[in-house]
Amino acid sequence: MAFYENTIVAKQDLAEKELSEIKDKYNNLINKSGKVVKVENWGLKNLSHKIKNYRKGFYLHYKFEGNNETLDEVKKKIKLDKDIIRYLIVKYKKLDL
Repeated sequence: MAFYENTIVAKQDLAEKELSEIKDKYNNLINKSGKVVKVENWGLKNLSHKIKNYRKGFYLHYKFEGNNETLDEVKKKIKLDKDIIRYLIVKYKKLDL
């Protein structure tokens, strides 16, 4: 298994409940075939430029261990999720906690 970091930028107009649902959804998804090491909620941040007419976004950061199956499933769900405006997944040889 490899180590990954996944940063998700969600829409700025989400309620706290919706944001926690997104956080739990991807936490459970990763845990099905991998292992979540750490989840960080970075909060509402300004974007450097407009993305889909949004100037701010909620940032969620996951550090996890998984395989290609985990990665494919996460990417597939993120692309279908209308509340997420951007995401970035980076692979590491070793996670820095």
